[in-house]
Amino acid sequence: MKRKQQKGHLIKVVLPGSIAMELDIEPGDRLLSINQEEIEDIFDYQYFVENEYIEILIEKPNKEQWLLEVDKEEDEDLGIVFESGLMDDYRSCHNKCIFCFIDQMPKGMRETLYFKDDDSRLSFLQGNYVTLTNMSEHDVERVIKYHLSPINISFQTMNPQLRCKMLNNRFAGEALKKVDRFYEAGITMNGQIVLCKGVNDGKELEHSIRKLMEYIPVLESVSVVPVGLSKFRDGLYPLQPFTKEDAEKVLDLIHGFQKEIYARHGIHFIHASDEWYITAERDLPLEETYDGYLQLENGVGMLRLLLDEFEDGLKKWKKDEDLKEERDRNYMPREISIATGKIAYPYILKMAEKMMDFVPGLTIHVYQIVNYFFGEMITVAGLLTGQDILSQLKGKNLGERLLLPQNTLRSGEEVFLDDVTVTEMKNALQVKIDIVKSSGYDFIDAVLGKTGRGKDMG
Repeated sequence: MKRKQQKGHLIKVVLPGSIAMELDIEPGDRLLSINQEEIEDIFDYQYFVENEYIEILIEKPNKEQWLLEVDKEEDEDLGIVFESGLMDDYRSCHNKCIFCFIDQMPKGMRETLYFKDDDSRLSFLQGNYVTLTNMSEHDVERVIKYHLSPINISFQTMNPQLRCKMLNNRFAGEALKKVDRFYEAGITMNGQIVLCKGVNDGKELEHSIRKLMEYIPVLESVSVVPVGLSKFRDGLYPLQPFTKEDAEKVLDLIHGFQKEIYARHGIHFIHASDEWYITAERDLPLEETYDGYLQLENGVGMLRLLLDEFEDGLKKWKKDEDLKEERDRNYMPREISIATGKIAYPYILKMAEKMMDFVPGLTIHVYQIVNYFFGEMITVAGLLTGQDILSQLKGKNLGERLLLPQNTLRSGEEVFLDDVTVTEMKNALQVKIDIVKSSGYDFIDAVLGKTGRGKDMG
């Protein structure tokens, strides 16, 4: 069988009892093609393996090639895990956005933190937001062919000239035409606007929202988030932080559009991230305003969801007589501590106070960690470093356990942004450390020292 010279895709794991194992496919083999078609990435692979009959070409480490015929159930997987989950190299961003946080990071951190992702495939797989500037016509056609959705798009502005300026890419305005292609093909989309003071706010923001409304309902939601400004901005575009007055204007504009859009479409569509409410010193919206929390990853409704889950979990605890008896019988007086970022601090403090009222003998110390590493204008827990947490908790009364939010750690690992490990922090502070997921139920469980109680009840 003739084929083009290719390296194929390295197989890392073959699942026990799978079709691949029955065919004697092994880790270290390479997948070269399916039905004589080269496999570009995971989407090609998933598309072809859905068929009931396929022919796969495998290359063994000794370069021997096996052409295997497979009869199987439709949608039945082969049981292969590849070395790269994407089955291709990640595509980096070629823009030079005026608001890019990676450009605002100091030198000397681990290399992976400086990688700028702008891969549309990761938008579908992991929820990443992409600018569309790195998408070729081939990429657009594949999204439509495989109906990959949702696609998450960083719009920033619907003014093509301004978008070129903000992304420092002369093709950035033209890239917006790809949104029309997705809309016509019915590809579900979500959007994001990183708001920069004096650049894409005010009348420009109003114009952008009006244009984006034309894509409802295929475009399900758009978040507006304030630009994050670290202290490492020497030589970068001059941007200023938003004031309380600025935040009030942004919220008034968004709330006005929400009323109009809800009357016409039954959704709120345009959403302000939690930071705007904190800066404007306004109450958080109610749950129904968030349309099912489509923009949680952008910090839209995270605090409302946390508070509502906490109140629901606490209510269930109070109503459950067996749990109350268990608590009163087994719960000994104890003292714990919680550390979090500036934005969540007042809410965590209120939750801790309610827990102390609920549980006799419980003492909770809540500490607000200031982000000296990136600068005090960075207020989210997810950008706290181990060294800031360590330095500000040393000498503090931490009790028998310290609770830290999970988003302070690198995904799937026990390492902070600056490579300080949880074990190093535990040894330095001489306290047991528990990592808590961003859920009100998990907060209650962590405080009470329970495992999965909130989830079981909710």
